[in-house]
Formats: sequence, C-alpha cells, structure tokens
Amino acid sequence: QVQLVESGGGLVQAGGSLRLSCAASGRAFSTYVMAWFRQAPGKEREFVAAISWSGDSTYYADSVKGRSTISRDNAENSVYLQMSSLKPEDTAVYYCAASRIIASPTLYSGSRYYSYWGQGTQVTVSS
Repeated sequence: QVQLVESGGGLVQAGGSLRLSCAASGRAFSTYVMAWFRQAPGKEREFVAAISWSGDSTYYADSVKGRSTISRDNAENSVYLQMSSLKPEDTAVYYCAASRIIASPTLYSGSRYYSYWGQGTQVTVSS
C-alpha cells in the first residue's frame, strides 16, 4: 500500500508556471506507475500525465502536451509535474495516483486502474 500527498499548487497568472510534487510513503514505490489527474468544478476527473515505473516512458493528455513534464525520483519516493504556459482552463484540483496493475501504456489514462490517490492540490490560473 502507498500513501500519496500532493503539494505545490497555488494561484498563478496565465502564462506562469508551477511545479507540483507528490510524496509517496509505503513500500516499493519504484514498482508503481504514477500519474496526475485533475478535476475542474462541475467536470469529470481527467488524465493529465503518467510515467512508467522506471521513468523511461511518459504520456500526456493532448491538453497539456508540450506545456507539462512529468518526472519521478524513485530514491526520493516522489513524482513531479512541471507545468508552464498555464491557462485559465488548467484551473482544477490536481491529484496524484499510483497503480501496480497497469500492464500496458494504453491503459495509463484510465483512472479506474489506479488504486491509490492523494487528497489533491488546488491550481488556480487567473486570466
């Protein structure tokens, strides 16, 4: 089992940058696929980015591709999401998630495959 705690959210102007962090506690962090999802008010939770257990492969939603970078540090049990050129439509609660059951990258964007979730961190982008 793993516990996840996000940090780094806040209020930023459009065009600005933020770096979200997710600290994991528990065992075998390096065996988990890690991902970021987000949920805006009145909308469903949506996939943002994912990274393989080794960190060799990354995947992004089209909405953030080219503006965001997901990375992980298995020695520090942490995963990060660097976001730049932020837009008001990026405003949402961002969640960190972990999965040990995903076998194919084609499933990385499916929230139902993630067993562990953090509490979320609010990102607000003002225009």
